[in-house]
Amino acid sequence: MKIDLTDTTSSKINAGLIEARRSIGAGAVGMVLTLVIVTDEGSAYDALKAAGDASREHPSRILAVISRPGRSPRARAEARLDAEIRVGSDSGTGETVLLRLHGELASQAQSVVLPLLLPDAPVVVWWPENAPDNPSKDPLGALAQRRITDAVSAESPVKQLAVRAATYTPGDTDLAWTRITPWRSMLAAALDQRHAKVHSAVVEGESYNPSAELLALWLASRLDVKVERVVTDGPGLTAVRLRTAGGDVTLDRSDGLLAKLSMPDQPDRMVALKRRETSELIAEELRRLDPDDIYAASVKYGVDKLHQEFVQHETIDARTPEAPVLPAAGPVASATRTKAVPKASSSGSASKTGGAAKADGQKPNAS
Repeated sequence: MKIDLTDTTSSKINAGLIEARRSIGAGAVGMVLTLVIVTDEGSAYDALKAAGDASREHPSRILAVISRPGRSPRARAEARLDAEIRVGSDSGTGETVLLRLHGELASQAQSVVLPLLLPDAPVVVWWPENAPDNPSKDPLGALAQRRITDAVSAESPVKQLAVRAATYTPGDTDLAWTRITPWRSMLAAALDQRHAKVHSAVVEGESYNPSAELLALWLASRLDVKVERVVTDGPGLTAVRLRTAGGDVTLDRSDGLLAKLSMPDQPDRMVALKRRETSELIAEELRRLDPDDIYAASVKYGVDKLHQEFVQHETIDARTPEAPVLPAAGPVASATRTKAVPKASSSGSASKTGGAAKADGQKPNAS
């Protein structure tokens, strides 16, 4: 069922929601949270589809805040609220309200959203694109227990991670971190099976991939080892190699679907490690509403290095084996070494064994 309201108010929208629920015979409110999506017209369809799919696992009231400040002085001076209410089969298992804020009202979104929040239920705010530098200080972010951003949508994803670290507040998270959950879980399980000291690690993935950077930071912070970043053609993360005295523990995924886990003295195993849809990532984040301390420790680890330019790359011509190292002008070719995450200080770091890697495996993640 759909209800269109033009030049309306928050109280009329609430009344429309009650009327819509009664019309489809759903008088009781069975939703567990309010999900606020801050987006624009261009991204609204994909974001609402992902949220609607996630609502099948987490029934919720979805509020899509779409700002339309206007281009002309007259349009910018106008303040008008248009809404579209979707209930029933048009909105997954919850309720969806599209809020289009025109003119000056676009800068006062919190005043419109606040009366529409479910009473006594958690609030989650998600920015699919164009997230504020400090989500917790944003007027809408200040209403939420959890704030979800996505560094991959930024113009410079790696630098965006540095911004996330500098402004981190408990409750913040990023979908670049959620994408590596299965990688972290698989690596922790592998080290549980092989109790060996890890001397160093290599993370391979696309250039400027924030998930690859976060995985490298996680390994460095948890294992207290040097982690190299190697650039490949992707898709996304392609391989992780943990160096031990008895041989490498390798998780290699070259096609974005199936990965091969290789361990010394054991047969290779094929494991499902597909790249997940946005709806799966959102559903995972909605499973937990407490602060993610492991994400905080990882994104903050060595974050000052993320502000630096890529180091010189080893570009060797086959005809001249001892050619000098040349600086790179941009993203490098496949399998070219780019940079390393520095070794952590001894204070506050975890053990280098598999047990330490498992210590944070409470939140399963993939890229």
